[in-house]
Amino acid sequence: MKITAIDPITLSIPFEDGGAGVGITPQRWHTLDMVLVRITTDTGLVGWGEAFGYFCSRAVAAHIRDLVAPPLVGRTVDDPVALNLELQRRLALFGRYGLTIFALSGIDIALWDLKAKAEGVDLATLIAGERKREHVDAYASLVRYGSTELVARYCEKAAREGYRSIKLHEVTMPEIRAGRGAIDRAISFTVDVNCSWTEDHAASVIPELVALDTLWLEEPVFPPEDWDALRRLGALGLAIAAGENACTAQEFGHLAQAVRYPQPSITKVGGVSEFLRVAAIARANGQTLMPHSPYFGPGHCATLQMAAALDEFGMFEHLYVEPQAWVGGEPQRPERGRMAIAQRPGIGFEPDPAVLQRYATS
Repeated sequence: MKITAIDPITLSIPFEDGGAGVGITPQRWHTLDMVLVRITTDTGLVGWGEAFGYFCSRAVAAHIRDLVAPPLVGRTVDDPVALNLELQRRLALFGRYGLTIFALSGIDIALWDLKAKAEGVDLATLIAGERKREHVDAYASLVRYGSTELVARYCEKAAREGYRSIKLHEVTMPEIRAGRGAIDRAISFTVDVNCSWTEDHAASVIPELVALDTLWLEEPVFPPEDWDALRRLGALGLAIAAGENACTAQEFGHLAQAVRYPQPSITKVGGVSEFLRVAAIARANGQTLMPHSPYFGPGHCATLQMAAALDEFGMFEHLYVEPQAWVGGEPQRPERGRMAIAQRPGIGFEPDPAVLQRYATS
């Protein structure tokens, strides 16, 4: 089976979240900007992947077209891990992190999708020989509201829908207190501040976060790769989580010594191949993976396959928004806080052609 073409497809799908869409991203965030990767082969099989695209989708698509894809056309799809490492070596001059690895991630996912389809099995079975689970617990990952009233409202809503774990992206304590106060203590509670705090401030609020039964504090400081600061904060009695901004398993080797919950993002870390290397590091250190997965396309599906393949997978992150359309046709929502994992060959994703046509941006 040889690759005949690799095509990035950029989409922009509006979503509603009940908030103002400000605070986390450089501009107002109200669309899901996706970069799908389609790999076609001489056998007629098509593989699908996803590269991280929020606010950088056009640049990532250009990296795929001009930099990462050309060396693969005409190659045989038999060993995605070897192809991934070969490309990392050839592309090292152009950046070990960021856009280059985002682009590689999407291609790698599609290569694994193809390999599993060619063997007639789902990706989890291809990787592990068997599926470890058919469902995985999901947590509601709320957007940043910046309002105690909205935080309480949406925490209550998620709890009514059956979520047993909720994450806030608030950066001030009044909103964090409001969120915790709105839900039962039996529901686990996490806080992600997206690198907004100083180490001193994080240290000063950790005792209160512990008193609020916070399961983890995520990315407390800038820069996100300040391993020493993360390690010091983790010694203060609250678990630290990080890793969504880490590319390749190389960074997770350092991160493993600094956090309790590593958080690889399959569309950013280097795809399935690097995700599996990160999982091996977590396994060796007795850690639980809490992957970053605010996606609704192949990234969503590939992450769920990791949940079915890996014992060390913890919870699935579900971005708590309502897209105007679902790129795979069917809604991808948890039911009572649980996500079903597809058993179809490959990663379990096929796009809805009508959605591609309507929301394509290139």
